Formats: sequence, C-alpha cells, structure tokens
Amino acid sequence: MTSVEAQNQSLNQSLSSRAQSLETTLDKFLPRMKGGEANLIEAMRYAVLGGGKRLRGYLVTEVASLFNIPMKSALYVGASVEMLHAYSLIHDDLPAMDDDDLRRGKPSTHIKFGEAIAILAGDALQTKAFEILTWEDVSENPNIRIELLKSLAEASGSNGMVGGQVIDMEGENRHLTLPEVINLHAMKTGRLICYSAEAGAILGQANADLRNHIISYGRDLGTAFQIADDILDATASAEELGKTAGKDNASGKSTFVSLLGIEDAKKEANRLIGKAIRHLEPFGSAADNLRALANYVITRRN
Repeated sequence: MTSVEAQNQSLNQSLSSRAQSLETTLDKFLPRMKGGEANLIEAMRYAVLGGGKRLRGYLVTEVASLFNIPMKSALYVGASVEMLHAYSLIHDDLPAMDDDDLRRGKPSTHIKFGEAIAILAGDALQTKAFEILTWEDVSENPNIRIELLKSLAEASGSNGMVGGQVIDMEGENRHLTLPEVINLHAMKTGRLICYSAEAGAILGQANADLRNHIISYGRDLGTAFQIADDILDATASAEELGKTAGKDNASGKSTFVSLLGIEDAKKEANRLIGKAIRHLEPFGSAADNLRALANYVITRRN
C-alpha cells in the first residue's frame, strides 16, 4: 500500500467513524416528541439525519483534535454546524429559491412535509444550532462560546451564506465575472466551511498564527469544494449527486465551469487544494487527515 493509499484509508475510516458519532449526537439533540410540534420535529430529523458527508462537522472535530479538545465538545459544535447547514439546504430547495424536489437521494423536505413545515423546520434548525453553542458542555469558558456564536453568525448571515444565496439567485440568467463568482461562492458556501475549520481552532484557543493557518486552509478548501460542485453539476448523474443534475446550466447561472471550462476549473481546484495543504505545515503529521480531506473534496462523486 502506498503512502497516499494509506492516508486515504485512514481518512475513510475517520470520516465514517466521525459521521456515526455526529449522527448519534444529532439524534440525541432532536428526540421525537408527541404533541402539536411533533410534525415539526419529524421534519427537522428528516432534513438533518441519515445522509450527507458531514464534511462541516468533520472539519470541526478534526481541527479540534489538533488542540487536544475533548471529542464531546467538538461533536457538539460539529452537530451545531450540521444543523445550520441542513437549514440552509431546506430553504435552498424551496420553490422560491432553487426549486429542487430531490436532496440526498430522497424527496426534499418541502415535498415530504409541505412548504410551511419545511420553512419552519429550517428556522428551528437554525435557532437550535445557536442554542447548542450556549451550552457549557461545549466549553466551560463563556468567552469561547461567545466567540463561536459570533463567528457562526458572521459566516451564515447577510455577509456570509445568506448574502451569497441572494447574489446567486439574482445572478440567474445574468453574466457574472469570475471575481463575482469567486465572491459569491466564498460567501454562500465557503464561509460556513471556513467557520467549521476555524471553530476547532476557537475551541482550542489557538494563537493568532495557528488560527490564521486554519482559516486560510478552510478558505481555500471551501472554494475548491464549490469548484468541484460545479464540475459535478455539469458531469455527474442525478443518481450520483442525490439531487437534480444540470441545475446550474438550466438556471442560466454563471459558474466556475461556465467561465473556465471543465479542464481549467479542475486545474484551479487542484491549485487551491495545494495551497490549502501548505497551510497545514505547522501541524505536521497530526494534520494528515485534513490533508487527505482536501484531496477528497475534489475527487468525490457527490
């Protein structure tokens, strides 16, 4: 077995184990209930459990491990960001936005539960994500909890994910320049991925230099992830993606693929992954799973 194969095997085992731990944590945080809110809880569970790569939650836990943070704390923060991500997917699929009937290989939440419950399930997952970060099980240090709350709010709000979604919708059937597309996806996708990496460093109270290395890794990883998504949208089947393929082209969106072409988009993704990996040099072999994750991001098929 080559060193690359060994690294990939280690990553696959780590991803699988961490995904199971995150699933267990999410299930615990969203117990089934009886009463008037039962259908809402079911919609929340439907959206967040039983699917997805758990990339964001994995990033939190793996970066936190660089600073010897207890796994329970890291899993709580990872579950929080997975809830916020699930909320964004529920809303992204709505008819008023990207209007997609398929998510993770099954009917979108609004198809399963109706638009009103889907919207409210997204709202509830978002607020639950912030609630979790206030718990002392995340950290006994209130300053760490406040910093996590502030960073997640900045990454997911009008200057981050939500602002990027607006730019994305308003960019349909309108030509965007490459710098505009880079900015759009840095906000819509990249900020939450970058936060997920930075959250581990916040938990670890990393010094400014190490934290900046993690932020830079997350930023480049996030852009490469989106380029890979654009390539997959243009080349993969709906069965592989677990969602409707070819949506970007059908919506007239400017993407990395439409602006660069598939081959140059692949080259740019590889360039960014090379940069991301170099940002991990201060962490030595302890960051091998994060290096392998960077390569996985641009070789995945869904």
